[in-house]
Amino acid sequence: MKRILVTGGAGFIGSNFVQYILEHQKDLVLLVNLDLLTYAGNLENLKAVEGDPRYRFVKGDIRDKSLVEGLFEEYDFDTVVHFAAESHVDRSILEPELFLTTNIVGTQTLLDAAKRHWKLSPDDKYSREYKPGVRYLQVSTDEVYGALGREGMFTETTPLAPNSPYSTSKASADMVVRAYHETYGLPVNITRCSNNYGPYQFPEKLIPLMIHNARTDKPLPVYGDGMQIRDWLHVKDHCAAIAAVLEKGAVGEVYNVGGNNEKANIEIVKLILKELGKPESLITHVKDRPGHDRRYAIDNTKITRELGWRPEYTFEDGIRETIRWYLENETWVERITSGAYQEYYEKMYR
Repeated sequence: MKRILVTGGAGFIGSNFVQYILEHQKDLVLLVNLDLLTYAGNLENLKAVEGDPRYRFVKGDIRDKSLVEGLFEEYDFDTVVHFAAESHVDRSILEPELFLTTNIVGTQTLLDAAKRHWKLSPDDKYSREYKPGVRYLQVSTDEVYGALGREGMFTETTPLAPNSPYSTSKASADMVVRAYHETYGLPVNITRCSNNYGPYQFPEKLIPLMIHNARTDKPLPVYGDGMQIRDWLHVKDHCAAIAAVLEKGAVGEVYNVGGNNEKANIEIVKLILKELGKPESLITHVKDRPGHDRRYAIDNTKITRELGWRPEYTFEDGIRETIRWYLENETWVERITSGAYQEYYEKMYR
């Protein structure tokens, strides 16, 4: 991996990954970050790497074919790590078309560009020979598997059964990636992660939302009874897993990435309140969202056994570090929770 295109690198997981790779990949020549800077993209997340000569930022849409083609022509990427996506389930219920076009068509645009520029014989439509060492990695989600009962875990062979417009768009994108590997021989991988948490996460998601509201003594809106269970993965562990797949993953394989931390939402909310010394009376139960999956759980045996990756963070250590980060970066939080965010918050939780 010498010249890498990262899409969505100004978002939560993407910005953490950009910092991780620039720190750990010493022989990296160039990292180009393509991001449209929607509400969840924030260049403040990347101030620490702005001066790195290996880093470039390009503002743009992954659906823009001419832009994507031009970037491949100019920079000759050997690796694509595709984070860019509309990713919030609640918003997908309100605006499904945006999720379907961005997450599916955007993925197909990137795959087409990679296929054309990486083929050894670009004019031969049946050729399956590519430049050595190239790789396209699709960053996906465990939500494509649907919901689990009380027992069992998602494995890489679990059938896809998405239940929201968001997870449907991600499952569809995964299938497009798989098709480009099976049909054209494009060297790809797909990673499917559990719920991420950590620094720079936009406060529409559970953990930063609850930290922000508790800190300011606002009600903490909890969907339904709050007993929805998720497996929680620290974003830095996720970044390390993606790097391991790029380095050692077998071409064409899917790898599930989980943190071995199943927690109910209400349990996390109460833990945050306890850490901040706030009363549980701040919890406000609101009407559950449509199609809210009850439980997710990742079996990460494949990536731990085959690639030697395993999560380093316990949830207890990770959540305390995360709470501390948000308390120490109140200015960052205040800047991104004004204006349009307030309108959205009222619409979702009033």
